[in-house]
Amino acid sequence: MAQTPPDPRSGFTGSPQRRPMFGLEILIVLGLSLGASAVYSVVQLLDRLTRDTPLGSQTATINGTLSDRAWLDLTYQLLAIFFALIPVALAFYLLWLSGSNPFTRLGFDASQPLRDLRRGLFLLVLIGIPGLALYFAGRAFGFTVDVIPAPLDAAWYTVPVLVLSALRAALTEELIVVGYLYERLGRLGWGKWTIIVSSAALRGSYHLYQGIGPFFGNFVMGVVFGWFYTRWGRTVPLVITHWILDIASFVGYAWAVSTFPGLFGSPK
Repeated sequence: MAQTPPDPRSGFTGSPQRRPMFGLEILIVLGLSLGASAVYSVVQLLDRLTRDTPLGSQTATINGTLSDRAWLDLTYQLLAIFFALIPVALAFYLLWLSGSNPFTRLGFDASQPLRDLRRGLFLLVLIGIPGLALYFAGRAFGFTVDVIPAPLDAAWYTVPVLVLSALRAALTEELIVVGYLYERLGRLGWGKWTIIVSSAALRGSYHLYQGIGPFFGNFVMGVVFGWFYTRWGRTVPLVITHWILDIASFVGYAWAVSTFPGLFGSPK
């Protein structure tokens, strides 16, 4: 029997006067994490659209090196991953202060490992193939930039760091943009679909640095993830799907670009 997702507004033990604090809390958490990324991405898109070079002929580098010295690059990469997860810890701490176990509340525990894995793989098939098709469509029509992945042979630690970066992205996005945000917006009295659409719009916004196509692709992904989250009450399947997708994007795509440059490379 599927677990019934928790009503975000249930179990509220504070006074109604504390509700405005949740709005401020949301602004702080998002301002320290993906909300800031969304603002920067909007500005980056405006920068791209006002250049003489067409959007489809521009590039965006992901997971590039941070130093030309290997030990410093590895140090910077690991520090970036660690500090990017601090807002997740903050969100969990704030949920704990509200009187609930954040791991149980957001369905981020090991209580349903096999079911979570099956659901994660199901979402992977549902999202992964259409997402790849949308990227190629965006490149073909010129509203998605050419995403340049980190070369896999850059250093001995490149692939492990890319896998960790994929996990960081999965944890940050699914636990904050879905788990935490749904819980807090629910307590503020927002309706189910208002929360789903708002969260999906945020997800799309911080991908705008890659062009217009990724906004719509990630918006749809956010709607699908959000709808299933309201049914399952579990963030673990979302994290599994997102982690595998990003490993494929960071590692698999880099391999494909180097192996099939004519198919995946930049248009001449």
